[in-house]
Amino acid sequence: MIILGVESTAHTFGVGIVNDQGQVLANIADSYTSTDGGMVLDVVAEHHEKVAEDILKRALEAAQLTWKDIAFVAYSAGPGLDPCLWAGYKKAKEWAQKHQKKLVGINHCAAHLSIGKVYNKLQDPCYLYVSGVNTQIVVFEPEKEQQFLLGTNGMKSHFVDHKYHVVGETLDIGLGNMLDKFGRIIGLGFPAGPKIEELAKKGKYVELPYIVKGMDTSFSGILTKAEMLYKTKKASKEDLCFSVQETCFAMLAEVVERALAHTEKKELLLVGGVGANKRFCEMLEIMCQERGAKFYKVPMSLAGDQGAMIAWEGFLRKDQSGDVEVLPHWRIDDV
Repeated sequence: MIILGVESTAHTFGVGIVNDQGQVLANIADSYTSTDGGMVLDVVAEHHEKVAEDILKRALEAAQLTWKDIAFVAYSAGPGLDPCLWAGYKKAKEWAQKHQKKLVGINHCAAHLSIGKVYNKLQDPCYLYVSGVNTQIVVFEPEKEQQFLLGTNGMKSHFVDHKYHVVGETLDIGLGNMLDKFGRIIGLGFPAGPKIEELAKKGKYVELPYIVKGMDTSFSGILTKAEMLYKTKKASKEDLCFSVQETCFAMLAEVVERALAHTEKKELLLVGGVGANKRFCEMLEIMCQERGAKFYKVPMSLAGDQGAMIAWEGFLRKDQSGDVEVLPHWRIDDV
């Protein structure tokens, strides 16, 4: 079985093609960028509509397939930015109807988790999902166990409901969005993450707020302090980039270590676009080594938003999902 996936939750429009073993046959994407600001949603949606047909053509050519080979079309129904989601949904529906394929709407966050799990061949990881809007620690656990009496003989049957649970998350903005906002403040354009990582290599530490509340984190105060230091010329771009990274990554390493201890899981999987940062991965690797756990990540091609993960999650959900239109606020713990 071969599945085509369409991604359009934010700045990236992607088409991926995978088979039922999780092998990526094609994964083509184009991302909106800006030199002088962030995302203007209508402009980003127009970008998606403009590049969609070309991205589809390139994906089919890369996989050396035609529409006759595709079993069904999966698309990212949410969570995400409303105009961007609708742009992708309309294209996915148009293609599905034209070629008489079933349409399967899936959760974007779950797709990040599932592609990382199949790529690394993991059994039961603790997930650290860090992207633009999302910063969450997620585990797959039984939600509850209930006992039911069967008939009059008193025999009991056990029912266990397995689902994703968020055991920690940001209390305000996602780390990726915070980094992009910080990048705009210091003139790095969008997206800012890779440029911040490069500048950080030349910086030294200046004190910033360290905000951990139980299993949750907060990044808005760090952004406010960094902006104040930059505008009053009390710290350089390089020092602020270094300090923002070190502070935020240390906060997440702390809470995810606590999650590993609490759940007793031995595998940590980092997914999402911020997972491309080498310093972040280095800090998590050290933490896992010190507590006897194994750290896993995904390659650059699967770290950010892309269609291959949508296709794979579509395969996993093909029997329980369909055309659900757009769900901008669809949380992972509602899957």
